[in-house]
Amino acid sequence: MNARMQPQEKRVYRWVTFQVADEVYGINVMQVQEVLRMTEIAPVPGAPSSVIGIINLRGNIVTVVDARELFGLSMREFTEQTRIMIVECKKTTLGLLVDGVAEVVNIDNDHIDAAPSLGSVENSRYIQGVYNINGEILILVDLDKLVDVDGQGVRN
Repeated sequence: MNARMQPQEKRVYRWVTFQVADEVYGINVMQVQEVLRMTEIAPVPGAPSSVIGIINLRGNIVTVVDARELFGLSMREFTEQTRIMIVECKKTTLGLLVDGVAEVVNIDNDHIDAAPSLGSVENSRYIQGVYNINGEILILVDLDKLVDVDGQGVRN
């Protein structure tokens, strides 16, 4: 069989789903190292507003950023469901504070819709795409664009 006649290989990606406020988001599972229960976070004076502080993760200092702040939402009290997702963003390990982590889902790339136009490029630049899962919209986040990491730390 020549190359033209071979069926196109489907691309299925795995996404870790999490909640912030009443919305469900997804991050590519390859960027998520682990999920932690809420722990003590040491504040860092003078840090950007999205940085809550730092944690000691088995001897490594990890900066924790607030997903609510990155999404332009107001803060809320931590609950039993609050989690810190340890993620890798541009070769930097960060903690992403979210309201809850749900599950890992497999999504066929052909079923991901383009990011909707939200009035400006700035508003939709963090959205990699959207996916309809069981009647709910799953917003697929481009973590590298959401959390802008430079040589000096995190900025939003």
